[in-house]
Amino acid sequence: MSIYSAMVLVHVSLGTLALATYWTAGLSKKGSPLHKTAGKVYLLAMTGLLAVALPMSLKIMASGRTVIAAFLLYLLVITGTSVWNSWRAIKDKRDWARYTGPAFKTLMWLNLASGIAIAIVGLVFAQKMQLIITAFSAIGLISFVQMRRFSRQPPLDPRWWLREHLGNMLGNGIATHIAFLSIGLPKLLPMLAGPTLQNLAWLGPLVVAFGAGLWLTRKYLPSRAAPRSVAEMG
Repeated sequence: MSIYSAMVLVHVSLGTLALATYWTAGLSKKGSPLHKTAGKVYLLAMTGLLAVALPMSLKIMASGRTVIAAFLLYLLVITGTSVWNSWRAIKDKRDWARYTGPAFKTLMWLNLASGIAIAIVGLVFAQKMQLIITAFSAIGLISFVQMRRFSRQPPLDPRWWLREHLGNMLGNGIATHIAFLSIGLPKLLPMLAGPTLQNLAWLGPLVVAFGAGLWLTRKYLPSRAAPRSVAEMG
């Protein structure tokens, strides 16, 4: 077995573990021991997966497939951002300044630079997956805007860390399910492979995550009623 084949095997194994623990954490009671344990295992699996994916992407680039390699490296940036922020939101939930420290700001600017770069790759150089590559560039650009806005002044809502955690875990879920639908599912069910599944695999999780985000926000972060004025109370 070659080194690259071994990396692929490790990557697939960690991806399977990530998918299983993501849903275990998602379906278990929030804050329960099972939720916390599954969440920790998930983030560790994703960290290992990203570490293996980096040399794999560089190997693909060295083989001459520069467009797909550039896209994979971009995916590492946006996925690494959501993995880091979802973890730090819990660790730093009582310290906004620490959460938005040097690592946060480095990832913020990296999202901007990589988002612009991959948009150019999609519009100018891509011959396949042009729609997908170009559409995904928006994630890095939007992440930059949101992270920059969030880092400029302390939030008023003490539940800011929960909002950050949920939002970034949805980002993690997008990455996890895209990997399964675009790579794992066609191997399990070859008859489903084709351009239709490819487009659904890449763009479908984005749509689902948007709806899930609205539902989770309503359930765990309902809008608090504004405090009544003195006149109203009198």
